[in-house]
Amino acid sequence: MSSADSAPAALDRYHIAILAELQGDARLPNAELAQRIGLSSAPTWRRVKWLEEQGYITGYRAEIDRRKIGLGVLAFVRVDAERSAGEATKVLEEEIRRLPEVIACHYISGTGTFELQVMATDLDAFSRFSINTLLKLANVKDIHTSFSLGEVKAGGALPLGHLKG
Repeated sequence: MSSADSAPAALDRYHIAILAELQGDARLPNAELAQRIGLSSAPTWRRVKWLEEQGYITGYRAEIDRRKIGLGVLAFVRVDAERSAGEATKVLEEEIRRLPEVIACHYISGTGTFELQVMATDLDAFSRFSINTLLKLANVKDIHTSFSLGEVKAGGALPLGHLKG
């Protein structure tokens, strides 16, 4: 069993409650968080710090409405690599990590090597990005794109029900 598999055993109901509350609102003051989970402020603060130190909480960030800042296009781009082994893939990974337009990247099973989520202001900007940037990345053979026509659910919190035993 890997350490990732055994990690949830260290979480008690208060840790899980903290994670659930902070996923809903990471700006909760400690006193309010403590009240919501049924502990006093000091132990709640210590538990939050422990969750951060242990890597359960990896950061805090604001959710921004992409449309309000002019990012009207969300594209899902499957990248087919020439070769999917060794140094060639590592070089491609590093190039993808440096692209701010790529907001997520996953290795995928089935056809293709990577699945990217890409933001652009409009279709023309996406077209320029795909031709001038994506297709010119090292080791890229081809790309296949689908566009979001509407979000049903986005920015969702991670499910925690499996931690409650």
